[in-house]
Order: sequence, then structure tokens, then C-alpha cells
Amino acid sequence: MIALDTNILVHARREEMRFHAEARALLADLVTGDSPWAIPWPCVYEFLRVVTHPRAFRPPTPLDHAIEDLELIFDSPSLTLLSDGPAHRAHWRRAALDGRATGTLVHDAHIAALVLEHGVRELWTLDRDFARFPGVTMRDPFRDPISA
Repeated sequence: MIALDTNILVHARREEMRFHAEARALLADLVTGDSPWAIPWPCVYEFLRVVTHPRAFRPPTPLDHAIEDLELIFDSPSLTLLSDGPAHRAHWRRAALDGRATGTLVHDAHIAALVLEHGVRELWTLDRDFARFPGVTMRDPFRDPISA
């Protein structure tokens, strides 16, 4: 299973983003496809924070539009939303310590811990900071070829 990071969702939503068209197509393929895929719950909240923030985008995405986007995504039968489970504590510790996650990287450590906990094969992201977390395989779907 693959998982999407926040930045893929933001690119799919915001037309001014560099990979907007590619991200929309990728997301549409995942939503309508049969292959299992995932989004960590922290990425859902971060997506809302970013696209609705008036300092990030002018104009920001209206909250009801962003929520509608997410509701359509959540209806995908092949989607799993990743949340903390019974083994999360061990994965949290490993991600935080092995990734030397301090400051703003703590949020990334939470996502890395969820990816590890749920056995995600690849995290699709534009954020190279995830390379610091052992065991997390990341791929930039717009620059690296995607294997079927």
C-alpha cells in the first residue's frame, strides 16, 4: 500500500501549484482505482490548515470547499485513513529517536510512525525530510517513476 503526504493533496487542490494537473490526475486515479492506498490522519488536518490559511494562499480555499474535497476522497473504497493503533507507541519512539525529530520535524515523525505502523510500502511526498526516518520509503511521484 502507498500513502499520500499533505503536499500531494495541496497540489491537487490549488491550481497555482507547480504539479497541480499531475496531482489531480494521480488523486483521481487513486480514488477511482482498486489498489489500496492511504492518507495519514495528520495529513488531513494539515491539508485543511494549509489550504485555508490566508497567509499561505490568496485567496485561501474556503473551508467548506476543502471539506467537500476530503469527503469525496474519503468515499474511495480503496482508501485507508491511518491513525494511531495499539503498536503506535513503539513506532513513535523509533521515528522520533532514529529520525532525530525535533521542532517542526515532530509532525513528520508522527506521519513516519503511522507509515511504519501500518506497513506502508511507499510514502508519496515532495518533502525530502522523510528520508531521515529509517524504514520509510519515500517517492516523489512527479519526479520518480511510479512502478505499477
